[in-house]
Amino acid sequence: MAAVTAAMVKELRSATDAPMMDCKKVLVEADGDMVKATELLKARGIAKAAKKADRVAAEGLAGIMIADDFSKASVIEINSETDFVAQNEGFQNLVKNSAKEVFTNQPADVAAFMASDFGADFTAQVIKIGEKIEVRRFNTLAADATTALNGYIHSNSRIAVIITAKCDSEKTAEGMRATLKQVAMHASAMKPTTLSYKDFDAAYVTSETIGRIEVIKKDNEELARLKKPLKNVPQYISMSQLTEDVLAQAEADIKATLKEQGKPEKIWDKIVPGSLARFISDNSTLDKEQALLEQNYVLDEKLTVAQAIDKAAKALGGTAEITEFVRLEVGEGIEKAEDNFAAEVAAQMG
Repeated sequence: MAAVTAAMVKELRSATDAPMMDCKKVLVEADGDMVKATELLKARGIAKAAKKADRVAAEGLAGIMIADDFSKASVIEINSETDFVAQNEGFQNLVKNSAKEVFTNQPADVAAFMASDFGADFTAQVIKIGEKIEVRRFNTLAADATTALNGYIHSNSRIAVIITAKCDSEKTAEGMRATLKQVAMHASAMKPTTLSYKDFDAAYVTSETIGRIEVIKKDNEELARLKKPLKNVPQYISMSQLTEDVLAQAEADIKATLKEQGKPEKIWDKIVPGSLARFISDNSTLDKEQALLEQNYVLDEKLTVAQAIDKAAKALGGTAEITEFVRLEVGEGIEKAEDNFAAEVAAQMG
């Protein structure tokens, strides 16, 4: 049997980043054959990752890459098991390089990403890191000459947003980039799930309406018990439900109330628009929570995001309308498994 020297262990460790004791063990098994020892490490690295396949990778980082000329931008989410690994420089570089790969080669999906030459290198890096790491999702947006594009990644690198807006001219598109970055920052904080209320599925809106009304009713039971003012129970929660007939009935109800209050009919036209606007606001809470264009803009809450975009474009002498956005938040929608430490120790002792 060939003698395994410290120099051989050091060489293998340097080439693979594997722990020293593992390097020594496989060198002994491989009778000093460096190639065979490397293959053994790779095989065990993969086996180690497979053993952890039941663990949930819900930590990690988001990455972003924006073209210098703002013609294209890509975002990616890569998950790890622990936040500790996410703080590792090797993992951070892996995310950065993966964002560049998506930006440059635009793989069709995660499977295509992993099947590429870069994907093979990605797997090798994962083996070195020694933890379950997964590419969860990525996306790319592109812009032509009259489309503004920008993006934002939060300081913790866990939320990344890219956004585009169609403009009337190249001049407006260039001028709107700064506003789009601010809207991307807004989206990172306010968590919109869709662009407009028009995107909501009717069944989803119906389900949400029933659920929200029941919650408010239960809240009101407790408020009544405490003899506190009750919350308004809305009839609707989205503009998608506010048909012409619904709005016409709301206006008629407002006028009937004004008549009951003895308000002179000649001043109704000054009161009705504001009352109708409040009715719409009270009955479109879902839109404000989840639809980007209908959310109150964080930098000016008197405006919706759509209105803020329109105002910024007008200041440039043009028009602009947000057409797409992508928001990735690390771990969003992933249910983390609860660690059972006692069971884990028992399994390792068994």
